[in-house]
Amino acid sequence: MSPEDTGLKSIIDHTLSLLESTRREYKYNLEMYESGRTVAVISSIAWVRGLRSVGFQELVRFPGGLRGIVFNLKPRQTGIILLDRGADIPVASEVKRSHRVIDVPVGEELIGRVVDAIGRPLDGGGPVNTENRMPVEREAPSMMDRDPVKKPLLTGIKAIDALIPVGRGQRELILGDRKTGKTAIALDTIINQRDQDVICIYCAIGKKSSDIASVIEDLRQHDALDYTIVVAASGENPPGLKYIAPYSATSMGEYFRDRGRDALVVYDDLTLHARAYRELSLLLRRPPAREAYPGDIFYIHSRLLERATHLNPELEGGSLTALPVIETQAQNISAYIPTNLISITDGQIYLSPKLYRQGILPAIDIGKSVSRVGGKTQLAAYHGLAGDLKLAYSQFEELETFSRFSTRLDEETRRKLKRGERVRQALKQPQYKPLSVPEQIAVLVAVNNGLFDQFQPAEVRDISSKVRQTMLDQAEDISKKILNNEKLKDKDIEQLLNLFREKLNLEESDGNS
Repeated sequence: MSPEDTGLKSIIDHTLSLLESTRREYKYNLEMYESGRTVAVISSIAWVRGLRSVGFQELVRFPGGLRGIVFNLKPRQTGIILLDRGADIPVASEVKRSHRVIDVPVGEELIGRVVDAIGRPLDGGGPVNTENRMPVEREAPSMMDRDPVKKPLLTGIKAIDALIPVGRGQRELILGDRKTGKTAIALDTIINQRDQDVICIYCAIGKKSSDIASVIEDLRQHDALDYTIVVAASGENPPGLKYIAPYSATSMGEYFRDRGRDALVVYDDLTLHARAYRELSLLLRRPPAREAYPGDIFYIHSRLLERATHLNPELEGGSLTALPVIETQAQNISAYIPTNLISITDGQIYLSPKLYRQGILPAIDIGKSVSRVGGKTQLAAYHGLAGDLKLAYSQFEELETFSRFSTRLDEETRRKLKRGERVRQALKQPQYKPLSVPEQIAVLVAVNNGLFDQFQPAEVRDISSKVRQTMLDQAEDISKKILNNEKLKDKDIEQLLNLFREKLNLEESDGNS
């Protein structure tokens, strides 16, 4: 071999050696950036080294198909929230990036299904095959993309539709102590959306599996699953699933909102969501703040509820209405989580344990409940009637307290107490019995004009039933006016009163006494 050939071979060998060294170094660096190794797995949290280019809320994969979300980004290690039980993940297990943020399936295929927080089916109905997926976390629409709340979301509950109305695109908080009927109001609202072209999403967060199964069965019995998606993250699930569940449910609702449809999402409940987030934050060694909650809990809920809105016509004009549910302790609505959510939402429906114990159901405390937006969406027939009703009921509640300390009451006070008792009885309503708007208006007209005053409070329920049936059978023209958002004229009200008096065998003087 000539010296020239020997020199060329040496150059080629050196070049190949450099290329191989570069390839190994690149592969090593790529593995450092694209995969990592677990350092520790502690109670649904995995600490991982490596993954140097991973992003916040990126989905990562563990051996055995287990998944997690990147939640803490530190210089030397990454904190990951596990979406599955992590007891079987050994130390030094490989963790791989997915190069996408956590997302969920969305679309028509989910309607009627029960899924977990990442869209896996729980109802035994086979896989959920959807064409579309959306990120769990999305930016709320800007102010310029929103339109005023204009259309009512009817709950079928007299006390709410008349006195605390909810509009499509509104955020109305439901709060009260344990076992006061919060979930019952949410379920009645969902059941009342039948034939209203509203897609409903019921999101159960941290509840017992038996309670979730009971809710699903109730929805099925009332044919509400035909237009409802159930997102379930039970108390037995890891806190990571409970944390992302409401965001996943919101994304499912946004799919329909962005296509010009109306959707309703119920978060049941955000108190347990806050506890799951607190648990995760403390396990990730984030410093606690007020009342041992992480200081950003307000931001966690505000960025969730801000996504509920009514879009302007340029963006199809769809709406997403939110009904968050929270539990108070000993009627303390000034605690940390309740005050946070009261300040974020557009109103609240407060359920009183005192009324619940007295058998006044739904146990809505009218004085502590308010809707800051819904009144603008209320059908015209409610306007004059609701104001008189709320005034009469408020006067009754004040007088009822003072009347206990006095045995001598003037005639006017007795009359107001008598009317208030009938109003309270008229607002009672059994669960799973939502009423149409004409039926509600019939009861309001009757009680406002004193038709129930000469009956005993115990008789009001049966009398109300007769009044509602009369409205449906003999006042179809007025019912159409009500549903067409026309204001009732004096002659319409007088026509209704005459029909009711005839049905109840009352003289005209009796009704106005």
